[in-house]
Amino acid sequence: MDATCQRSNDASPSEPGSRVLSDQTETRTINLALQGGGAHGAFAWGVLDKLLEDGRIAIEGISATSAGAMNATVLAYGFAEGGPEGARKALAAFWRRIAHAAGVSPLQQYLFGMDFAPFVQAFDVFVRLFSPYQFNPLNFNVLRRVLEQSVDFERLRRSSSIKLFLSATNVRTGKVRVFKNAEITPDAVLASACLPTVFQAVEIDGEAYWDGGYMGNPAIFPLIYECSSRDVVVVHINPIARPDVPITAPEILNRINEISFNSSLMREMRAIAFVTRLIDEGKVTDGAMRRMLIHAIAADDVMQGLGANSKLNADWEFLTHLKEVGQAKTAAWLDSHFGDLSVQSSVDFAHYL
Repeated sequence: MDATCQRSNDASPSEPGSRVLSDQTETRTINLALQGGGAHGAFAWGVLDKLLEDGRIAIEGISATSAGAMNATVLAYGFAEGGPEGARKALAAFWRRIAHAAGVSPLQQYLFGMDFAPFVQAFDVFVRLFSPYQFNPLNFNVLRRVLEQSVDFERLRRSSSIKLFLSATNVRTGKVRVFKNAEITPDAVLASACLPTVFQAVEIDGEAYWDGGYMGNPAIFPLIYECSSRDVVVVHINPIARPDVPITAPEILNRINEISFNSSLMREMRAIAFVTRLIDEGKVTDGAMRRMLIHAIAADDVMQGLGANSKLNADWEFLTHLKEVGQAKTAAWLDSHFGDLSVQSSVDFAHYL
């Protein structure tokens, strides 16, 4: 069962997850769980930027998938190079490169269709008729170049103080593969973000991998088993609930993808809620299970209004708009819930049940 936690809700600055700097500014150590979602990952960019700017948040580990894996990798590298400000600069440069690549690469015009609906719809039909092995036999992926321009992977593997857990889906076995710091390469990140209708499977050590969102979007269990902090902040990209039933073909497909890519996260949340209830009811008293404190930053009011095609929109104005939404939502979350960190969960588990 992928759930655990401490025996008490109480925490003091001397406990794991909380510390006091010399200037008496109290900081809280958290773990992050970053979902994927194409260009919508720019929302998570804004979330990360605000957390790094705030000065009261320390990051122990990040579990991430797809666009979340890219954000996590760039953040960890930037942090190793220059602390929080280095991470903020690295993320900004990465997303600027994404927008630039979308504007100059013919392939990216296909991949990031700028929401020009007829063109995007034509591409959608195209990828359903032809596989990436047919329309891209040379396996060109401009994201590889963007990653290699943004991250010195050797330095990242050698120097990152932030624990990384990037999820990909093993094509043959259907199981999740979690890549850790010593294993992080451009291939590992691209494997986590490999949409099988657009990219050829990424081969690593003789195994083929697709997007990690199918089996862990993102996976929570590495943060439970391998990190000391019990606070996990989930950055949601894909809305869990929608008020209306989809009726058009694009809306139906988009909702199918949202449900599929949220399913693994919801399973883990149900397990965490179950363990939490056992601890609260006194049925687990020997410390065999840890109480995890779960938090969430989301913008469902914004994301519900965006169509599936907007995940392919790497226009700079759109990306910076999502970044600003992420910054605003995080500022509001910090105002409301910073005091909950290391003390109690701030999510309503019923949202996931």
